[in-house]
Amino acid sequence: MKVLLILNDPPYGTERCYNGLRLANGIVKQDPTAEVVVFLLADAVACGKKGQKTPDGYYNIERMLKRFASGSHRILVCGTCMDARGLTEPDLMDGARRSTMDELTAATLQADKVLVF
Repeated sequence: MKVLLILNDPPYGTERCYNGLRLANGIVKQDPTAEVVVFLLADAVACGKKGQKTPDGYYNIERMLKRFASGSHRILVCGTCMDARGLTEPDLMDGARRSTMDELTAATLQADKVLVF
């Protein structure tokens, strides 16, 4: 199964990205053969920023993405959204890469399921 998760919200302040990543990690845990793509769009591009520091006991989106990226899954980050927020490729954590709307379109057409948070 091919699953595309599109995250839109900032990494902190709401729990949409947190819950989306919980679901992504749950999918790959229950179905290791699933091909899962997480696309970070709009304010969610900040989820892919390396060096996030959160208070003890608080979830850390970067750690959650690293756990997800340890498999064969992809983390794509909207390049236009990065530019609008002053993020560059060196700002991204390992496993995340700059992407395009064309790549999101292709992933959407290939996916069996598209989930938006």
